[in-house]
Amino acid sequence: KLGIWLFLASEIMLFGALFSAYIVERLGDPIPFLIGQSHLNVPLATINTAVLIASSVTVVMSWVSLKLKDIYKFRLYMGLTLVCAFIFLIIKYFEYTAKFDHGLFPSSNNFLAVYFTLTGLHGLHVIGGILVNGYFFGPGKSMWLTEPERFTNRIEVAGLYWHFVDLVWIFLFPALYLL
Repeated sequence: KLGIWLFLASEIMLFGALFSAYIVERLGDPIPFLIGQSHLNVPLATINTAVLIASSVTVVMSWVSLKLKDIYKFRLYMGLTLVCAFIFLIIKYFEYTAKFDHGLFPSSNNFLAVYFTLTGLHGLHVIGGILVNGYFFGPGKSMWLTEPERFTNRIEVAGLYWHFVDLVWIFLFPALYLL
């Protein structure tokens, strides 16, 4: 667990630096940020927020299922976590393509540069979570047969990472879409 906490601390520093850059840029010249923000789809981002919050619940339930020695419920809840992650990425894809179709690119203005950087990096973290959780959902679950306690601990660690990914979005959503 210490390893994941150290890794998450480094990720907090990465996102913290990017959030700091966003704040400095926004305070320095707020007009491009207000204009850029007007092109964002708040309803879709709100749905994405609900999807990620639901995925935090399902990842906890997958771990609890293992603590209760119920591998079938683990598969159900981890499967739902993965579905939520894919839904998030699909919605993000539609958001990005809508912006590109309207000629809005990271090079358009500082707001869009920051928006695409922060949400793109977050999307990469979502993909990382899909890969790890997908492994444990699929071939990695064979560890349950030989080392159930170790497998449960790995799901707990993967869940910590997933909660971090969700928490980053909880900060991104209001900062980019609402404020």
